[in-house]
Amino acid sequence: MTKPLRGPAALRTDSMPAWTQHRYGGADVVALENIDVPAPRRGEVLLRLRATGLNNGDIRVMRGEPLLVRLAFGVRRPRQAVRGMDAAATVVGIGDGVTELAVGDEVVGELPAGGGLARFAVAPVGRLVRRPAELDAAVAASLPVAGGTAWQALQLGAVTDAAPPGAAPQRVLVIGASGGVGTFAVQLAAGRGAEVWALCGQRNLTLVEGLGASHTFDYRHVQPGSAELGEGRFDAVIDIAGTASQRDLQRLVRDGGRVVLVSGEGGRVLGPIGRIAAAALRSIGSKRPLRPLAAVAKPDVLAELLALAAAGRLSPVIERRYPFAEADAALARVADGHVAGKVVVLAE
Repeated sequence: MTKPLRGPAALRTDSMPAWTQHRYGGADVVALENIDVPAPRRGEVLLRLRATGLNNGDIRVMRGEPLLVRLAFGVRRPRQAVRGMDAAATVVGIGDGVTELAVGDEVVGELPAGGGLARFAVAPVGRLVRRPAELDAAVAASLPVAGGTAWQALQLGAVTDAAPPGAAPQRVLVIGASGGVGTFAVQLAAGRGAEVWALCGQRNLTLVEGLGASHTFDYRHVQPGSAELGEGRFDAVIDIAGTASQRDLQRLVRDGGRVVLVSGEGGRVLGPIGRIAAAALRSIGSKRPLRPLAAVAKPDVLAELLALAAAGRLSPVIERRYPFAEADAALARVADGHVAGKVVVLAE
C-alpha cells in the first residue's frame, strides 16, 4: 500500500502532462497528452521531475531499432510510452518498504524503462542517489547514463586513477569524443592523469581540447589506420563512434592494451550483435583484446560522478536546455546524431 503523499506532493492531481508515443517512429510520433499519475509500488518512490537528460538509448527505444530492442521494450509499441531515462527530481511519495529516502529529498538516477518526459515518474529507490545541494538539477540530470557509461568504459579499458611512480602516463584514444559519452570519457581520463587523444568533428575540436584532450583530430580526415595515430601507440582505445574496422582498432593499441567497444553500427534487426560476436572471435588469444561494453546503472558510480561535478572537477557539456513544452524538439535534436555533449529537458 502506498504511503500518503505529503508536502510538495499536495500538487499532485490524478492526471499529468507527458510526452507519449503509441507507436514506434521518429520524434514526430511523440505528442503531449494527459495521462494518469503513476503510483509507486513496494520499493519505489514517486518523483516530481525537475530535469531529464536525453540519450541515444531513448532514441533507439523511440524508433524501436534495432528490432531486437522490441523484445525488451514492447513488440508492437513501447510498453512505457514516455521517453527519458536520466532524471533529477524531488521525492513526493514513497511506497511500502522504502526507508532510504523521504518526501522532499532531491535525487538523481536512471529510470529503468523511461518516463522522464512527464511531470511525475516512479523509480526503484535503489536506482536513486541524493543530489548535492550545490549542483544544478539540469547538470545532475546529464550524468547518469552518459557519465556512467564513460566511467565503465574507462574501467573496462583499465584506465587507472594514476600511473605507477616513474611510469609514463597512460595514453588513451577516444573516438567520438564530442558526444555525451565522449565528453565525459575525455574529462574522466584526463582527470586520471592519462594523455588523451580524441577524434571528433571539426567544429568541436576546441571544445574537446578544453575538456583535457592533448591531441584532437577531425574524424573526416583522421581515422584508425591513419598515419597520424600510428600503430601500437595507445594503452586504451574507447570507441564510441562504432564505425572503424576492428582490425584497425586493434592495431592502435600496444600489446596488453584494450579496445573498448561502447557502441557499434549494425543491421536493422540485430544491431551491433554481429560486431560484438566478431569482436569476441578476434579477441581469442589476442594480446590486444576487443571488449564490448554493456553498461548498466550503478548508483555508486553515479554518486562519484555527482561528487566530482559538485567539486568542479567534472563539467558536463550541455548543448541546450529545452523547456518541457519543446521536449519533442529535444528528441529530434538528439535523433539527428550531432549533439555536442548533452541535451536536457527542464520540467518547469
